Amino acid sequence: MNGIPVAGGSPETDGSPETGGSPAAGGSPETGGSPEALAEAAPPSRGPRRPRTGTPSRRPGSLRRTTTHTSLRPDGLLGDVHLTAAGRDLWTGPAGQSEVRARATVEAVVEYTGGRQLRSLRIEPHRAGDRPEVLQGRSVASGLRKALAEALPGESPGSLRYQLLDDLPTAVLVSGYAMGAGGLHIPRSSFDFHFNADVCAGWATGASLLSEADLLGRVPHARGPVAPSLACDGDDGAWHEVGPMSAHAMRRWRRLDVWRPASAGPVEVEAFFRDSHVDVDGVETVVHEYLVSATLEPSSLAFRDIRAEVAVLPWPECPSAAASAGRLIGSQPGDLRTRVRADFTGTSTCTHLNDTLRSLACLPDLVGELAGATGTAGT
Repeated sequence: MNGIPVAGGSPETDGSPETGGSPAAGGSPETGGSPEALAEAAPPSRGPRRPRTGTPSRRPGSLRRTTTHTSLRPDGLLGDVHLTAAGRDLWTGPAGQSEVRARATVEAVVEYTGGRQLRSLRIEPHRAGDRPEVLQGRSVASGLRKALAEALPGESPGSLRYQLLDDLPTAVLVSGYAMGAGGLHIPRSSFDFHFNADVCAGWATGASLLSEADLLGRVPHARGPVAPSLACDGDDGAWHEVGPMSAHAMRRWRRLDVWRPASAGPVEVEAFFRDSHVDVDGVETVVHEYLVSATLEPSSLAFRDIRAEVAVLPWPECPSAAASAGRLIGSQPGDLRTRVRADFTGTSTCTHLNDTLRSLACLPDLVGELAGATGTAGT
């Protein structure tokens, strides 16, 4: 696994897939090795396989937000998804001192094969006025994000609780990868593979995914490289504590670092994103991974520069979408959720990069939090 502090003991495995069969079209399972070796092992119709190892040490005078969305299937591949989302905002002072500025957790149960209906939801910390019942019974596939303002009245869209809920729909969607990895495939007779054609670079008409789907008669499975540890040597606080992952589990990892090298200068940003999956043998592999770096103007917080680096993506056409991040130069992060949804569509984009760009909408809150923590420490 990843070497992050784990609550509840070591990872679990459950023996064999409920449905039998092995992942198709993904090659033989890898057994480890360096990122370079894994890259060489990639089939020609697969995307880049260069996962990062470790996590950078926290910078003095910085704020780090880490979040994880862990999707478990305790009742098998066709059972409900039990999702636990957790996050923490951690300030690191100029002398290396640290202070937890926020913690939050979300626990949800989703009926994945029944329209992704949200069966239950618990949000911690609970605050007066919260209305989680507004979200229960809804499909996380459509409309849940629009209802967040009603469920958390008065909540800043940049808060940790809001981000955990905003990331929930796509974390649940991506958890469906476990079904293909476990041998369950949607047959051609029940699904039009071309319904999603041209929604992103990987699903472009004529690209590898759809071409292979037409040949196989099902959506192909692309197995990623073995996941290197994200632990940071000498810094047990690099990530918040996470629980174990069992067979068929998926985890979405996010790390967002914000710092100002000079007190009145530009703001520097680094956003790491990884989706990982655990197979029936307890092997964790990387499905998607990006690193986004940005510089914000000192006062307006407009993007002076932003760039996306691809580490792991399933299809060879996917990396072309990385350039789309540059469209944000000159714009401000506060309205990113609206803008990305409206403008970042089609084959020049990537669904998973879009979600990472959406997550940067919290930057005004984090920059303010950084300034507040630094100011308090200086008094």
